[in-house]
Amino acid sequence: MRLAGEAKLLRIFVGESDRYEGRPLYEAIVLEAKRFGLAGASVFKGFMGYGAHSRIHTAKILQFSEDLPVMVEIVDEEEKIRAFLPTLDRLVREGLVTLEKVEVIRYLPKEER
Repeated sequence: MRLAGEAKLLRIFVGESDRYEGRPLYEAIVLEAKRFGLAGASVFKGFMGYGAHSRIHTAKILQFSEDLPVMVEIVDEEEKIRAFLPTLDRLVREGLVTLEKVEVIRYLPKEER
């Protein structure tokens, strides 16, 4: 698959302890994105954050948090991202979802380089 030029970046902010059907929510989102045929998805774990409930979650040594912030980023063509949004609505019950325009400079699988 090749992807170049204008695309959309879908960002999903959830908690590390959020679940969907027994698995981590971030994992369910990535597996659904792959099943949907989206170009790519990455998961990033935060060290500190807070959300709608204004509770601080941190990874500081003396403060243990079981619900650190997690961000999933998915990039693809706008039509494919927008078609994925109903699936995302089914998965994410609490969190923040953003969508922004990005410019893809390079996206090639290793075998196409």
